[in-house]
Amino acid sequence: MVKFAYFPGCVAKGSAREVEDAMQAVVGRLGIELVEMAGASCCGAGVMKQANHKLQLTLNARTFAMAEKQGLDVLTPCASCQGNMYDDLRMLMDDEVLRGEVNEVLERTCGMRFEGNLKMRHLLDVVVEDIGLDKVADLVVNPIDFPVAGYYGAPMLKSGANGEDDAHNPVYFEQLIAVLGGEPVDYDGRIRSVGFPALLSKEKTAMKMTADVLSGAKEAGARIMASACPLSHFNLDVYQVQAAKVSGKDTSMPVIHLPELLAFALGYFVERFAQLRTRVLVIGD
Repeated sequence: MVKFAYFPGCVAKGSAREVEDAMQAVVGRLGIELVEMAGASCCGAGVMKQANHKLQLTLNARTFAMAEKQGLDVLTPCASCQGNMYDDLRMLMDDEVLRGEVNEVLERTCGMRFEGNLKMRHLLDVVVEDIGLDKVADLVVNPIDFPVAGYYGAPMLKSGANGEDDAHNPVYFEQLIAVLGGEPVDYDGRIRSVGFPALLSKEKTAMKMTADVLSGAKEAGARIMASACPLSHFNLDVYQVQAAKVSGKDTSMPVIHLPELLAFALGYFVERFAQLRTRVLVIGD
């Protein structure tokens, strides 16, 4: 078993409970133990730092300190959380003065201190690097036997934020899709942003960005899309119809989360998987 301090992200514990359902179903089978961090705060989601980055740094340093106390690295299934927290971790470690200022606040307010003895990990790189694709392939019960477009989530596409994968031309998601029985689809939008959180202020722009990703995947032959970023999933799934209206492009495609893709292939939630297969047939080409 590999053990991590678990940071699910706000979405997985709120509006997208299917992420948490799938995570809890598959981690034991994969040999991953998740240790909850009770009271961990929101990472800021790329929004908080626009108003008060020092506050975001302090909140994330508190989460890091909680993980350090357990002697664990942090694992998240959310690319936005991963990218945001990875940046803050690196900033705190590179700036001793800033780290000291943040620690002064932590010690005064909650009696904690951050030292930097941990790493931020995303589920995708943990599955590929720590668990291994060969082991995952052996666990597949229900192959994902159709073309799948993997969507990484732009926030974690930076050197070191997705393990040893290439930040500019990543391959981990495609490799995972292949061992799960699917056909990985190569399309330009897999590494592009869909405009979250710009959705809150520049909706039309975000919808056009979202439409480009969805329509590009569909044109490349994808039947479904799997996202490594629950926040981006809002744009890709919930706002899919709006993206089509704004752009005039064909955006109709089932979009699921990376943990769901794993869960379906490993034999969990067979009814949900059956519903997904029906959606693929109904939506068409």
